[in-house]
Amino acid sequence: MLHWPWREDAPAMQLALAPRRRWPEPHAFMLVATPTDPNHPIHPPRSNALKTRITELFGIQHPIIQGGMHFVGLAELAAAVSNAGALGIITGLTQKTPELLAKEIARCRTMTDKPFGVNLTFLPTVTSPDYPGYIQAIVEGGVKVVETAGNNPQKWMPLLHEHGIKVIHKCTSVRHALKAEAIGCDAVSVDGFECGGHPGEDDVPNFILLPRAAEELKIPFVASGGMADGRSLVAALALGAEGMNMGTRFMATQEAPIHDKVKQAIVAASELDTRLVMRPLRNTERVLNNAAVERLIAKEKELGDKLKFEDIIEQVAGVYPRIMQNGDMDAGAWSCGMVAGLIRDVPTVKALVDRIMAEADALIEKRLASMLR
Repeated sequence: MLHWPWREDAPAMQLALAPRRRWPEPHAFMLVATPTDPNHPIHPPRSNALKTRITELFGIQHPIIQGGMHFVGLAELAAAVSNAGALGIITGLTQKTPELLAKEIARCRTMTDKPFGVNLTFLPTVTSPDYPGYIQAIVEGGVKVVETAGNNPQKWMPLLHEHGIKVIHKCTSVRHALKAEAIGCDAVSVDGFECGGHPGEDDVPNFILLPRAAEELKIPFVASGGMADGRSLVAALALGAEGMNMGTRFMATQEAPIHDKVKQAIVAASELDTRLVMRPLRNTERVLNNAAVERLIAKEKELGDKLKFEDIIEQVAGVYPRIMQNGDMDAGAWSCGMVAGLIRDVPTVKALVDRIMAEADALIEKRLASMLR
């Protein structure tokens, strides 16, 4: 998850349900495709579309979601993702007031007539943002999908559902996903240890986390963390997910409204170039390494368990505008996933989504099908 620091291990989300295991029911997805010969008389033209519970829930063509990202999830990117057949997301708290969010939603409406959503992160702070105002802006803007993150969104669920809004909550553990299901979330985004931003404190990668989620959950879920291409999508589906959420990959697109230096840093990075910071504060964040991150890590080592947020505030607070807008790459720590090692270009959003779906089609129809005996 790529935005505000938050504590998913907050008490409200630690209400683990009694352990229960069951074999996962088959999560049906349908590949709308045809044999190699497009002129075959009994088949319609190939569409490279996948029908899953996520595409049905959100009314989208492809089971791909662009997650909320601070100072990245603006109208330009959200509209481009939605126009490509996936689900674009505006990051609500990047807009400093509900009025500004209302304007951003209206601006997005001028760019797309497809479904898009808004991310709301519920921060564990003494002085909370004007959440009622933000939700009012979402309702009045006609948005029908909200991606929630951070603290338990239960308080806001009745209001959102009253207005026909579907809620997908970001979770980094099966116990938190089960809690989200119990409070009425329509879907969850399961974030593995690979993800950029806040991976939680359990350190469970997606190859374990996703099938565990499939064993336990009844509501649909998408895979987040390490998602970049058609291979990611097919693997996520095989492990029980109904789609995937991409953050870092969408940052490296032409429509992403961020400085080109950020995009080029992602392309240049390998899977070894991220670091975990704020672990002593139990607010772990995966970030791309830079000079500011090295200073932050040195301070963490120096102070050990005596570390306080104030000791590292210079490297983590208020740095996103300087990095994302101005390209000041050493201004502080910024979220980036290990998936940077799989990103080698900066295409348009449409080219990226089309490529992912073509890759997924080829993997399912050709490589995997050829292994059947």
